[in-house]
Amino acid sequence: MFFTGNSKLNVPCERFNVVYRVFGNENDAYAKAKDICLEQTVEFPGELVPKGVIADHIVGKIEAFEAYNDDSYKVVISYAVDCGADELTQLLNVIFGNISIKPGIRVEELELSEGILKNFKGPRFGKEGLRKYLGVEKRSLLFTALKPMGLTNEELAELAYKFAVGGIDIIKDDHGLSNQKFSPYEERVRLCSAAVEKANKETGNKSIYVPNITAPYREVMQRAKMAKELGAGGLLIAPGLTGLDAMREVAEDDTIALPIFSHPAFQGSYVLGKNGISHQVLFGQIPRLAGADATIYPNFGGRFSFSIEECRRIAESSNSPMGQLKSIFPCPAGGMSLESIPESLKVYGNDVIFLVGGGLFRQGPDIIENSKYFKGLVEATIK
Repeated sequence: MFFTGNSKLNVPCERFNVVYRVFGNENDAYAKAKDICLEQTVEFPGELVPKGVIADHIVGKIEAFEAYNDDSYKVVISYAVDCGADELTQLLNVIFGNISIKPGIRVEELELSEGILKNFKGPRFGKEGLRKYLGVEKRSLLFTALKPMGLTNEELAELAYKFAVGGIDIIKDDHGLSNQKFSPYEERVRLCSAAVEKANKETGNKSIYVPNITAPYREVMQRAKMAKELGAGGLLIAPGLTGLDAMREVAEDDTIALPIFSHPAFQGSYVLGKNGISHQVLFGQIPRLAGADATIYPNFGGRFSFSIEECRRIAESSNSPMGQLKSIFPCPAGGMSLESIPESLKVYGNDVIFLVGGGLFRQGPDIIENSKYFKGLVEATIK
């Protein structure tokens, strides 16, 4: 035997839990659970794992195993904190690395210990900070997107101005706007930031323009810093495209210090079906670890397939205790209409950011009046 099982790991060690849903009959599900313990840590034949520290502490442990229903089981597996290497990338690798390639396994919830959470600064602003930043104490926040793709930067800036005059709090690039020839990034950020600033001077509001910094790796930070210099009030990033740790790095950079809005592009397949990650983990817990101040996701009743319960759980996990990490805003979106606002308020209450894009255009030709109508809908709930 070439292995002694010696390790620098301090024993006993702190552990954290991941709750999985494993599909199959009882015997198959338990076999999968044992496989997860090995696959997510040592990736080594069980019978050859060295006794001692590696077998007793490095290998994952089944802490609970019980039925969800007739064809799936709730499995709680604990891992040594040291396995996460104090890194977001490695932590995610332990949670759902190789087993993401295996069928019938779904991450349902993260139960992260203080030893994990202390490694992450999390959201810079969070719910309370973002409300102060925007000067909105109680009502739901209003969010919209500059669209459609193909407009000139001058046309996008004019739209941004009208949205801001109408009282929209957050005006973002549509996530498909990048650095296209018809909409160069630097020019767009300069014009739209100036347009929103002009509107704020006229209205006394604190609306912000949020450009999309989703870009090739070497350009993400460059675009974030350029946005800051040009007067943007926040940043939009799709971590499914750039990587979650890229979003964390931007969020933690004190020279940028802008609110971060996480977009779900390229992440949808994780939450659909019997494999992947639950809605509340992917759009609630993980964005908080990665520094988002608000998490965008498809609302129920829109053009996507999320249910009321799935959306409610995202909102709950955006606010549930996670050590020192601040709560963040849920941002239901994805084909929301103005008519859906009253029903959505019943589900979320006022601690929510409603992202209405195309629905604002459908209300009529006057963008300013449509925006004022949107604002009136949420203000009525406060009164």
